[in-house]
Amino acid sequence: MGPSLEARALTRRFGSFVAVDRLSLRVEGSKCVGFLGPNGAGKTTTLKMFTDLIFPTDGEAFINGISVQRERKRALSSCGALIESPEIYGSLSPREALELVGALRGMDAREVRSRTDEVLAEVKMSEWADQKVGRFSKGMKQRINIASTLLSDPEVLLLDEPSTGLDPRGMAEVRQIIRALKREGRLIFFSSHILSEVVDVCDEVALLDKGKLLFFDTLSNVSARVSGGGVSVDAEFLSPLSDEVVLREIASVPGVGGWSRLDERRLSLTIVGGAGARSTVLAALASKRLGLVGFHESRSALEDVYLREISVGDSA
Repeated sequence: MGPSLEARALTRRFGSFVAVDRLSLRVEGSKCVGFLGPNGAGKTTTLKMFTDLIFPTDGEAFINGISVQRERKRALSSCGALIESPEIYGSLSPREALELVGALRGMDAREVRSRTDEVLAEVKMSEWADQKVGRFSKGMKQRINIASTLLSDPEVLLLDEPSTGLDPRGMAEVRQIIRALKREGRLIFFSSHILSEVVDVCDEVALLDKGKLLFFDTLSNVSARVSGGGVSVDAEFLSPLSDEVVLREIASVPGVGGWSRLDERRLSLTIVGGAGARSTVLAALASKRLGLVGFHESRSALEDVYLREISVGDSA
């Protein structure tokens, strides 16, 4: 049985304000799930209930089937979490900071020393292991924060908007780290309000607004909502293609159910027939030597569903 995360009617009220409203969600297996929603939707409050930083008004949170509220230590032993943006003492080195985290978690000192080298390598900070954190950029500090979540080798990772406030390079570095972690058999659940970030690294997405879960689905199914049962894919080419070439060489490929132009070098293709059809279409386009340089699930599909769902929620 793989890692899992579950909320059962999870609710948190602050006086008359309902921050999270009977949230029920179960995530299983090694994957990356984006917890998406506008600022103030209740994402951080939910993650704080999963880590017992906030006790729910009603409902219960589970990590690997263990109640966080009833068996906190046991539940959180297999979880690493980065909530909001913790600061690291500027006078410490990454190695010293991680030793402090390990001691707070009650880890064996020898295990901490061994894991420190491993996790610093994972976040590409080995070169700076013994330098003072106070000299680091915000992106470098965030990589150390992510390393701290990995120290106990957790099965479940909870990340709260890990790229917020970073420059484009720092954001790209964080996304690269998350993509690498996906391959290690972990369940990664991270909140974000950046649509492109979720599309880039996630397998599934849960959308929260005003404390309520609007939907939880795979990115492919989200794309299918927009493209009428197919999957919307963006294809980018080295040079502009005329409509005539598109109709003759691309629209006629089996599996291509429709197309539209994003700009002179990019097309949005509707692929019908599932993942196998996407692979077939990609191979066919590559064989035609049209200068294909990019082929990925459409960012616009998630944006369309996001804006539609949030708009509906606002008007309700």
